[in-house]
Amino acid sequence: MDAGVPVPRWHLRDSGVAKLRRFAAGGAIGGVRHVWASTECKAIEAAGVLAAALGLGVRVREDLGENDRSATGFLPPVEFERMADAFFANPDQSVRGWERAVDAQARIVAAVRGVVAESGTAGDILVAAHGAVGALLRGHLLGAPISRALDQPGQGCWFAVELPAWRLTTPEWQVLPPA
Repeated sequence: MDAGVPVPRWHLRDSGVAKLRRFAAGGAIGGVRHVWASTECKAIEAAGVLAAALGLGVRVREDLGENDRSATGFLPPVEFERMADAFFANPDQSVRGWERAVDAQARIVAAVRGVVAESGTAGDILVAAHGAVGALLRGHLLGAPISRALDQPGQGCWFAVELPAWRLTTPEWQVLPPA
């Protein structure tokens, strides 16, 4: 974290890159033929590591981005966690100018549907995004209310969705292997 750099421009740590390389080498993404990312640096870098292991390129979509938190900018970790709790607890309200969770969820679901439509039917699709993106998508897929309980347990997690059924095949978040 660097308070002097806008959050969307933060980079992966070396340990994160190592975890991604280990994950790619484990074979779980062998069927992937399409790799997508949000426009945020960490997502592009994560997608790039995974795509490179497969000899693929990366496509980006702005609407795959994390919930818009630009109204507050960088927040120290304790304050950020309080804000994230409020974001999920009050999905119909903007908390201190943040994008409303209901709006973020609708945007993300539409973005992922767009990714699927643009990718076609050949091969699996990998989307590198962010914790709240996954939490909001998981809630939609489960038919569950927006809740922080659906958020990833830590950085570096993933889940799988069966298409065209739009069904979670990993009921819980999966954690990347240690570096």
